[in-house]
Amino acid sequence: MLSVKVVAAMEPGKVTLETCEFDDGALPPDAVLVKTLYSAVSAGTECAWISGKSNNSGQHFPFYPGYSAAGRVVRVGNEVKNFAEGDLVVVPWHGHRSFAGAPAAPVWGGVHKITDPRVRLEQAAFVHIASFPMLGVRKLRIQMGESVMIAGLGILGQIALQAARLSGAAPLLACDFSPERRELALKLGADAVFDPRDPDFTEKVRAASGGGVNAVVEVTGKAAALKQALAYTAKMGRISLLGCTRIPDCAIDFYREVHLPGITLIGAHTSNRPKTESRPGEWTEHDDYETILRFLATGRFDFASLIRKVVSPAECTSLYDTLLNDPNPPMGIVFDWNLLKEE
Repeated sequence: MLSVKVVAAMEPGKVTLETCEFDDGALPPDAVLVKTLYSAVSAGTECAWISGKSNNSGQHFPFYPGYSAAGRVVRVGNEVKNFAEGDLVVVPWHGHRSFAGAPAAPVWGGVHKITDPRVRLEQAAFVHIASFPMLGVRKLRIQMGESVMIAGLGILGQIALQAARLSGAAPLLACDFSPERRELALKLGADAVFDPRDPDFTEKVRAASGGGVNAVVEVTGKAAALKQALAYTAKMGRISLLGCTRIPDCAIDFYREVHLPGITLIGAHTSNRPKTESRPGEWTEHDDYETILRFLATGRFDFASLIRKVVSPAECTSLYDTLLNDPNPPMGIVFDWNLLKEE
């Protein structure tokens, strides 16, 4: 039996590091056992579930947060041919845990091999998270020279910004309450940034985009931000709903704000992507993983600038207390599972 450390919310709002047993001798023949090296925190999604406010019928406790990690294969099932012990891999959907058993195939929850030595593993821990904004940007079908706004500049927004830049967005605009996040967006390629609290915000965005933004990636998950986006989107424009609007706390006049201007709202939840074969505007998770890894290896994506805090999983209780209660928590957080050796 293998002793596994797992970050868990045993009750709403309370996160601890638990220990469980894993029968590594019962590893399925088509699976691999991975030792986690780094796992990335997706603060918005994880805190919504930890707090019990996910607006999801599947909400229950205990809840095990985390869904994006990178690690090393330490055992392979006897039917596995495409992975070997020592391979470095992306590990999606398996929580913040010291070891994970996962399918050795391009399926939901399956590991993905990291073959380029230029990819740093603490950045590879964000690859699965990055597949979400990749889908949100792909669904917009951005044409070179179209104006694009990224609304919300957390981890997903900063990655969406980079993906939109590579897609040919011009001008590329971004907005967020945080001056630090706006400054980072400029570093990562935004042409102009805005504070949504500015009384002239909508007018400034419309002016910067030549009369209205062609395409918007809405990453905040706030109904008020969506309503604001509808005001600065051009006629016949489109909005990709990347952020999860869990609480519908703002009224929208769909006739005047959506129907009359002909705006297209596009649901971009990752559960609706194709499972086995990519198509234009919608790629499988694993095809997106490979693209993201190539972009990291060649410097087209900058994830290093997104990482603000690297901590031991043993600090999970205080970390999530901060994320749940601090109005300005750190943005990019990584659990370094190697640090548990010293504790």
